[in-house]
Parts: sequence; C-alpha cells; structure tokens
Amino acid sequence: MFDDDFEPIKKTPKLKDLEPMSVSELELYISDMKQEILRVESEIEKKKAHRESVSSLFKS
Repeated sequence: MFDDDFEPIKKTPKLKDLEPMSVSELELYISDMKQEILRVESEIEKKKAHRESVSSLFKS
C-alpha cells in the first residue's frame, strides 16, 4: 500500500467566478485547465507503473 492511500480527500476548492471574465480569458482558463489535466494524468500513469513494478517483485 502507498502512504497516500490513507491521506484524507481534500475538499474541492471554491469555484472561480466566471461572470467577470471575457471570452478570451475564459478560453485561456480552459486551456490552463486542460494542461493541468494532462499533468495530473501523466502523474497517475507514473504512479500506476511504479505500483505495478513494485507489486511484480512480490509475485512468486
């Protein structure tokens, strides 16, 4: 097991107020969020690969 399996799930941050943002600002905001999603997905894949490699050491 990983230590992070026991960490409490953090609360969702307060949603950003989109009303005052222009269309171009909203598009930039979406672009930034997509980049963050890609970064998180990459980290998930790294952790899965690490977990699989470690678990294969203990299989007999």
